[in-house]
Amino acid sequence: MTRIVIEEDHFLKIVPVVLDPATPQAHREAVVEFFAHDEPDFLGWCSGLQQRLPGLYPAEVIFAASEADLKAKIAAADGLVVESFRIDDAVLSAASRLAVVHKFGTITTNVDLAACAKRGVAVATLRRMVNVAVAEQACALMLALAKRIGEFNGVVEEEALRKAGLRVRQRRSRYIGYSNFAGVTGLKTLLGATLGIIGFGEVGREVAQRARAFEMEVVYFQRTRLAAAVERELGARYLPFDDLMAQADYLLVQLPSNDSTRGLIGRDALGRIKPGAMLIDVARPELIDHDALVKALQSGRLGGLGLDVLYTEPADPAEPLLRYRDRNVILMPHTAVAARANALHDVEALCVNLWRAIAKKHG
Repeated sequence: MTRIVIEEDHFLKIVPVVLDPATPQAHREAVVEFFAHDEPDFLGWCSGLQQRLPGLYPAEVIFAASEADLKAKIAAADGLVVESFRIDDAVLSAASRLAVVHKFGTITTNVDLAACAKRGVAVATLRRMVNVAVAEQACALMLALAKRIGEFNGVVEEEALRKAGLRVRQRRSRYIGYSNFAGVTGLKTLLGATLGIIGFGEVGREVAQRARAFEMEVVYFQRTRLAAAVERELGARYLPFDDLMAQADYLLVQLPSNDSTRGLIGRDALGRIKPGAMLIDVARPELIDHDALVKALQSGRLGGLGLDVLYTEPADPAEPLLRYRDRNVILMPHTAVAARANALHDVEALCVNLWRAIAKKHG
């Protein structure tokens, strides 16, 4: 039976339900429920894909929790799927049957391409639709905050406008137009604004690509600076963390959640931001210190917040951020990945890539 070893990831937990008939029933039920609102016949979808991949299904799918765990499990692996684990010659030497290393993304800096080529191991990549959807959500939040859409959606009658503290201007068409007749202030344009991206990985780069279309200046910070040629290709400029916090008009925090990143955006960092800057987080809320975030909003220094994932899900009714949702804060119920069709696309593309490489080597 084909053996696939996978770096543990919540989205990749879909794969065994597709490929491994020994997947526990509770696991299968959880994944079916995950898809139910967009794909009510997920198991039927799986069956259709299985029929198109002869030789890959049925497979044994094994998860690896760490790099050491992965190395211990790949001796008989035909395929390997990773996001962040390093794959070098030492790892490859433990996998005599390996046909393919599949990066669950497009950035292959953690995979030794030369070592793979030397051993005849194919390397596959995938531009994930889920990442594209998350990048679109980040841009949507940025635009909505800039245009104050969340605050003024539906505030269109004179009574509602006056209740919002606005004065309705008399129409005098003979002399002047009637745009923004209520005098809404604080509206912003993205052209020429600086977007600071903290964590320039898969999603950060997708956001940067879209920000350039708005003619924004893109700056980034991460632990390892990119090569100058890559920066030029991506149209982004590196800044140290403190400088980025001070210069950006819009801040996007897009990092994995771990011991080194939790609370990275804390009191000191928020105290350095440009007054009125907007903060967007479509990754994990714990990257931003909760108490410091509330205080930055209370003080008015933070101009706006777009948050896709709340600190508790569903949100605690006592959550202080809820007090701002009719003002300069947009809180979403974890919808950045959008329709489940994105996940289906990514899983199908991953399985097809594995099937082609394994069939080519062992077929």
